Amino acid sequence: MDLDMNGGNKRVFQRLGGASSKDSNQKVCFHWRAGRCNRYPCPFLHRESPPPAPFPGSSSSTNNKRVADDDSGFAGSSHRRGPGSGNNTWGRFGGNRTVTKTEKLCKFWADGNCPYGDKCKYLHCWSQGDSFSLLTQLDGHQKVVTGIALPSGSDKLYTASKDETLRIWDCASGQCTGVLNPGGEVGCMISEGPWLFVGMPNLVKIFDAYLYIQAWNIQTNVDLSLTGPVGQVYSLVVGTDLLFAGTQDGSILVWRYNTATNCFDPAASLTGHTLAIVSLYVGANRLYSGSIDNSIKVWSLDNLQCVQTLTEHTSVVMSLICWDQFLLSCSLDNTVKIWAATQGGNLEVTYTHKEEYGVLALCGVHDAQAKPVLLCSCNDNSLHLYDLPSFTERGKILAKQEIRSIQIGPGGIFFTGDGTGQVKVWKWSTQPTAIHP
Repeated sequence: MDLDMNGGNKRVFQRLGGASSKDSNQKVCFHWRAGRCNRYPCPFLHRESPPPAPFPGSSSSTNNKRVADDDSGFAGSSHRRGPGSGNNTWGRFGGNRTVTKTEKLCKFWADGNCPYGDKCKYLHCWSQGDSFSLLTQLDGHQKVVTGIALPSGSDKLYTASKDETLRIWDCASGQCTGVLNPGGEVGCMISEGPWLFVGMPNLVKIFDAYLYIQAWNIQTNVDLSLTGPVGQVYSLVVGTDLLFAGTQDGSILVWRYNTATNCFDPAASLTGHTLAIVSLYVGANRLYSGSIDNSIKVWSLDNLQCVQTLTEHTSVVMSLICWDQFLLSCSLDNTVKIWAATQGGNLEVTYTHKEEYGVLALCGVHDAQAKPVLLCSCNDNSLHLYDLPSFTERGKILAKQEIRSIQIGPGGIFFTGDGTGQVKVWKWSTQPTAIHP
């Protein structure tokens, strides 16, 4: 073993930033940064940077004392040694130090094999906050969940994925009771009454949810296919008796429900966006569309004409919802914007909430005290719960990959679907009510 002139472990001494001719070549330990270094001694630094050089004229003994007094063998200067920690133990398990948790999920724990237990500096939990809890997890999809639907009056939950399947779940048992294969990658899915609307490449498929449940074993063909879209259908919404589909080519296709034939007849094609439409919402007799072209268009449901174009976002507009007289929009530009109507009737931004990462999806509820709560999913694999209008955070949900789908259910239940295909069922501690347009 290499010893320094004072009889210490030279490699450990240099790793902590002690005087050495090779200080300039010292690197931070990659495994320490990931929270899993188990080398004793480790030849690399267990700190983000070497300590500052001594002042000119200072003696090596003074410098050695400074290094010896430094707590840089642990994860940063904020981690102080506990009593009795002066022994020759280094790195993650040195002494009785308190581990300061980061805000990130431990990937090893999520996979079920974190070796550090309580000493891991990453979170070993799927959520933070006491206003909700995890009920169960629904496994089966192999790719990102693109839609979650609860048809009105049904005891079944439907989930859609880019793995080209729709899964049917029994709400009482949590068991998968059937798998539909619509014949292509599902870009989105919504429900309205007994109908399931599924957006796919070059068409919209419509299933009668109740008939499919009742006749699943005899393989009924009760479904409709609406052709006309160009490319993938990324968004769907129903307003009055109209079905709207946002498409890859930037157009919005419209169908009107025909009660006499029990079919959907083509009604219009709305153009104006220059790139794909990824979000649609109906509220206050308006259709709102968000696009990859960074804009939001406002359409009158009376004449299907565009009445305003909103261009304040600087990246893709991922999701839109209405709350009272406000429009809320989110974007990959790391913002959530609140829009309100002026006296002239046009929408203007009244507040911008900034996130550290791009925002993927919004969903709103009222809690048991009728206070609005915003569920806000970001592309750092987290979902934040904010009180409105203050944007005070009341909790956070973490996932292996980004949460793309959020759905509010009855009885204080809500659902999240992430990029790995996992669907999680959550329960509010006090029962909220859904925000409706």
